[in-house]
Amino acid sequence: GVGGMGGAHVRNFLGLEGIEIVALCDIDSVRNEEVASWVTDDGRAPPAMYGRHETDFVRMCETEEMDLVFTATPWEWHVPVCVSAMGNGKHAATEVPAAYTTDDCWRLVEYAEKHQKHCVMMENCNYDRPEMMVFHMARLGLFGDILHAECGYLHDLREIKFSETGEGLWRRAHSMVRNGNLYPTHGLGPVANVMDINRGDQFEYLVSMSSPSQGLQEWAVASYPEDHLKRGERYVLGDVNTTMIKTARGRTIYLSHDTNLPRPYSRIHMVQGTKGLFQGYPHRAHIEGLSPGHEWQDWMDLRDKYDHPLWKDLEEQSEGAGHGGMDFIEDYRLVKCLREGKPTDMNVYDAAAMSVITPLSEWSVANRSRPINVPDFTRGRWAQWPKLEILRA
Repeated sequence: GVGGMGGAHVRNFLGLEGIEIVALCDIDSVRNEEVASWVTDDGRAPPAMYGRHETDFVRMCETEEMDLVFTATPWEWHVPVCVSAMGNGKHAATEVPAAYTTDDCWRLVEYAEKHQKHCVMMENCNYDRPEMMVFHMARLGLFGDILHAECGYLHDLREIKFSETGEGLWRRAHSMVRNGNLYPTHGLGPVANVMDINRGDQFEYLVSMSSPSQGLQEWAVASYPEDHLKRGERYVLGDVNTTMIKTARGRTIYLSHDTNLPRPYSRIHMVQGTKGLFQGYPHRAHIEGLSPGHEWQDWMDLRDKYDHPLWKDLEEQSEGAGHGGMDFIEDYRLVKCLREGKPTDMNVYDAAAMSVITPLSEWSVANRSRPINVPDFTRGRWAQWPKLEILRA
């Protein structure tokens, strides 16, 4: 898929030396040709073109010699593309979420293990500058022992969901049949890194509940004439979903999903420890012994000293890339790890652990917020695996 995010990743890869775009696959032939022109305009060989039908990616994976297959399709195609890639000897990378059923999360893990291929969920928010600074500060011990975090995806998507193009063609349909946290990873990814999930701790169980569903119905009534088909649609997705996660080490995570109501954007990103905390949107911190008593410090007052080294190294190179540069940094890191034969920053176990929150939250919502265990996709290995390091370019 070379739509909005897929095209953005192609731009990033063209900015990295030595990358060959071997093939493109999208059923939108006009968009496919447009993105192919970016490749040839950059002086590179024209990519092979696929897109005869929705499953033409299978032919691409079977035919082409390449190292990595990257999917940025509607959610229901993420797993089929990834398993086709790994089954044909290619590494796989996918936009978020990696999957949205428990069985498909296990399927990704089992394919990656069977074929010994990377399967990486491209969670760009792990690489945003404030989140990486918080990770750096946590590693330096500034927050003390991390006990609690709050995070989420709070984004007014009403206009996008009702659009006649792009995500509007498929995303709204999920709101008609599903009720839970449908998009957990943007907020959860950075928090999971700080808490060493799958590297010393793991998600153990969760409970979830949803508010009533009114936002999309009210938008449709306000936006379309009485006889319009969209006014007759009915939605079940609660406008605000709240999920609480308990980890094996006893820590707690508050996770919110809020995409159907008028609001400014936020991922919350609150990380709290025994010596201080960081609170996002607006970004600020309070560190015992460093901050004025009972007062916040603006994050920019801390950035010169605690900025993540990777951002210092890549600030100029990432300028102008999507989402403030974090998209470029995630693509840079993926390519660097694959080239050097090193473990990727996120692996298939991370993809599964964070994506499975969606179906588990749906089950809990449907069962009066009963707790449900989170599967251990690592099969116990999380207790021995090393923590993520502070990296440089």
